[in-house]
Amino acid sequence: MVFKTDGAHDAVRRAVREFGEEEIRPVAQEHDENKEYPLEIRKKAADLDFVAPSIPEEYGGAGMDPISRSIVTEELWRADPGIGSAVGSAGFGTSMILEYGDEWMKEEWLPQITAGEAASFSAISEPAHGSNVAGIETRAEKDGDEWVINGNKTWITNGTVADVGVLMAKTEPGEGHRGITAFLVPADSDGFVPTKIDNKLGIRASDLAEIQLNDVRIPEENVIGEVNKGFYQLMEFFAAGRTSVAAQAVGAASGALDAAIDYAKEREQFGQKIDQFQAVSHKLADMATQVEAARSLTYRAASHVDESKDDEAVRLASMAKYFASEMSVDVADDAIQVHGGAGYVTDHPVERFYRDARITKIYEGTSEIQKNIISDRL
Repeated sequence: MVFKTDGAHDAVRRAVREFGEEEIRPVAQEHDENKEYPLEIRKKAADLDFVAPSIPEEYGGAGMDPISRSIVTEELWRADPGIGSAVGSAGFGTSMILEYGDEWMKEEWLPQITAGEAASFSAISEPAHGSNVAGIETRAEKDGDEWVINGNKTWITNGTVADVGVLMAKTEPGEGHRGITAFLVPADSDGFVPTKIDNKLGIRASDLAEIQLNDVRIPEENVIGEVNKGFYQLMEFFAAGRTSVAAQAVGAASGALDAAIDYAKEREQFGQKIDQFQAVSHKLADMATQVEAARSLTYRAASHVDESKDDEAVRLASMAKYFASEMSVDVADDAIQVHGGAGYVTDHPVERFYRDARITKIYEGTSEIQKNIISDRL
């Protein structure tokens, strides 16, 4: 498939890059060191339509096409992955609401999210179940016109800062993926107890939490889609999620590459700038080529996300996520090498990009899971 970015895409890139340079990079190290969630930056980003850009205009969003959305994600992470993650994840779960939620859900919550007034979460993973979504143990039992939810979710982005979210729970125990239902759960519900996870290696400005669900009562109307069909509904969004992570990885690698180029042009050894040494210049060339290859694969995957949910979309999304995430860690590692000892301390951003890039090989399906998906479709 042939695709090409156009003037509209270039305009989006310029706008997000300017925002990143002016609003994110100057405070990136501070937010990382203090593990501080960037609420005010999220609100400013919302004013520019960078929060949940896939949401249609009728609900306050920008209704961006898939490649534009990838560019937004990429440029936010290029500025800083931690803050970029916080801004980019503010609309977690909204795709499920848009596709399967009742109209009242969309009208009540989506405009708040796109305006930066609220954030959402998507609660799937549990302490004993990450890649094995069908094995989740959180239970939802019917009690009159309510559902009562009990269980434990972990690795939940926005867990302590979100106002609402999509939560997956077993409604037919013993039925595996055939017994899972999606629920819209307000974060202020009685029995909803989030605990912040703040000992992360990277993306420290992004909120992460464990959530205890103790007899959380949810009205029947808060079921998203059909009872016992939540897993099948969720499967439709894996390609989009993995393509988004690929864009994150490209952004982190681009940020690390920028830093390495700048440093190589300034640092002198043996009477000349180190970018004049072939060993360094060739390393930068390799890094730039890898970033561009991952970007192209990511945009190709993005071009399929909204057109179909067939094997081609799934295959390309997994390829993009796998390749870009592995590339991102390698490029960030090379960026540290270009810096030498200076790259190993917090005086320069490359050590942060290295730590931040590492998560892209894990969430939304590990690299090993992606290889399983790819090989199954060869």
